[in-house]
Amino acid sequence: MDILEEFNTEELYMRYAVDQAPDDKNFTMHIHERCEIYCFVSGDAEYLVEGARYLLKPGSVLIMRPAESHRVRILSHEKYERYALNFSFAATDILDPRRILMKPFLDRPLGRGNLYSARELGSGVVQLFEEMCGGTDEYERKLIISTRLFALLELINKAYLKRGADGYAPLTELSEQLVAYVNDHIFDELSVPLLANHFFLSSSQISRIFRKATGASPWEYITIKRLTAARERIRLGEPANSAAESTGFGDYSSFYRAYVKRFGCPPKDDVLPPREKQSGKRR
Repeated sequence: MDILEEFNTEELYMRYAVDQAPDDKNFTMHIHERCEIYCFVSGDAEYLVEGARYLLKPGSVLIMRPAESHRVRILSHEKYERYALNFSFAATDILDPRRILMKPFLDRPLGRGNLYSARELGSGVVQLFEEMCGGTDEYERKLIISTRLFALLELINKAYLKRGADGYAPLTELSEQLVAYVNDHIFDELSVPLLANHFFLSSSQISRIFRKATGASPWEYITIKRLTAARERIRLGEPANSAAESTGFGDYSSFYRAYVKRFGCPPKDDVLPPREKQSGKRR
């Protein structure tokens, strides 16, 4: 992968990347702690979000909220070009503390309504991402990216309102039902045998369907989701052992090892100072 442009701060991360001959095995499931706006420029690919499958066309935009799993699936070795913009709520709360522009991200079920077409958003979306690559220093780059972010959010919000917030079709695919069930019970006792019993399938069938739908095994998916939730609770002031227990980890030592492996630090390092907790800041 060639990263042609990249900008990273505590609240914003923008990347423009191209793979001349992409290989699907190099693209894995992601779960971020920030929101993401993804713009597909070219290639032969589809996108998986929480078990839903979205076909990609030039100018397609996908939105993901924190802890919403997603993965691109490469369908051929055609050149793959895209932009991605990750941002924290702190980046948008400055101008939109009521989070009106965040409704398309927050006021919908997981994996539903993620895709917006070029027709819905207009032809200028790719140009907004192109402009994010401008600027001569960090201050100017951050200013350009921030202003284009709000322009994108406004376009997405208008399209969201035009669609109607309740226009979601029932889950008909078994893969979507399986992922939805796991999310509904993410902090409960879960295992592949339990899922197999619930859906009247074999354990191998459950594992195969789940991996195809999400790009991860059921247990890998469950563990990452639980760790992400536990980290958020720790940052909000919940003791680490309580956060571990409330998010489904029965053994603290196993939780601790998984936490360090996932985030590169022990839980105590993610405890925010009192002033930052009160102001609602996130790292």
